[in-house]
Formats: sequence, C-alpha cells, structure tokens
Amino acid sequence: MAHARCEQCGNETPPWDTVHCGSGDGSYELLCTLCFNARIAESNGLTDFENVRLDPIRMIDCQGEPHQFHFQLRLLGDRIALNAFELRRELPAGYQFQLIGEADDDVFVLLGRLVEKIRRALSVRHIDFREQQIIDSTVRGRIEWDESQAGHMPLVVVDGKEISWNDLGRMLMSMEGWQFRLEIADPSEEL
Repeated sequence: MAHARCEQCGNETPPWDTVHCGSGDGSYELLCTLCFNARIAESNGLTDFENVRLDPIRMIDCQGEPHQFHFQLRLLGDRIALNAFELRRELPAGYQFQLIGEADDDVFVLLGRLVEKIRRALSVRHIDFREQQIIDSTVRGRIEWDESQAGHMPLVVVDGKEISWNDLGRMLMSMEGWQFRLEIADPSEEL
C-alpha cells in the first residue's frame, strides 16, 4: 500500500499511522497521528501532552514464533489510546492490543503496561492449528469482518491468526453438547 501525505506537515506516512480528521464544515483532512494529536491537544488546552512516536518491538510467543508490534498513540480529548498491532500489507492485522489512559499519564508507563498485556497474551495458545482444534476449551480473540463474505459473516482472530466463522464452527463441533459462555469486551479490556 502506498504511503499518504499528511495534509498538515506534508510528511509521507504509512496508512496505519493516519487519521481522517473532520471539521465543522463537513470537510476532512488526512493527518499523520502526530499532527492529529497536536491538533487535539491544542483544541483541549493540553499543553503538557507528550506526543511521542514509539519504535516497534519484537516479541516471541509461547511457540517460539516472532511477532513485531508497531505502536500508535492517539489523543482522544482527555484520554489517550495506546495501540499495539502487527502489520500485514502495511495495515494492522494479527495480534492487536489497546490500553486506555488519561491524557496526562506517562506514555512510557502505559507502554510498559501494554507490553506486559502483550506478553501475557503471547504466553497462551488457544487453538492447535495443525489439528484444527481448540486447546483447553477456551478461546480468546477479536471479531473482525470477513471480506470474502461481504460482511455477512464474522471473521475471528485467535492467536494472531484469522479463522473463518465456518472453521471456528467446525472446531466447536468437537464439543457438541457442551455448554459455553460468550463474553464480549472492549478492545482495551483484558479477558
């Protein structure tokens, strides 16, 4: 995917690091995250906001597989969202994590908490992809939309890998007759 040019600073920016920012007149600008955050900080009078760019980190999961996480810090008024994600074709995919904090929180303290959240998630495997079965009767993941189904069926991401709704259903059939609990949580919460 091609990089976009931030309409404020003019820098070439990867697609995952841009924000379509709307204005009161109905027009939109494409801004890099740093320019977006600076604009939100200024409009909210946040003179002490620490607008930083964080370098990617590489972590190893419980199977010995490496994962490179990129970070995006986005100011949301008086709160901040710190996102960590893998990239595929320059877009967030695979494992994705989020932590919400206060706008005046120390970004590096939040980063430490987010890295620990990632470490906990990478230490557990929920699906045996070779055997196509659920391990230990628990599945944690993220709900996405399945482009191949025109948005009519969900796609789930478990252990950083996409699984079609039909494939997940086949795995569940090995537990026919069992009970289950479906719990949905905000991306910033930990299950």
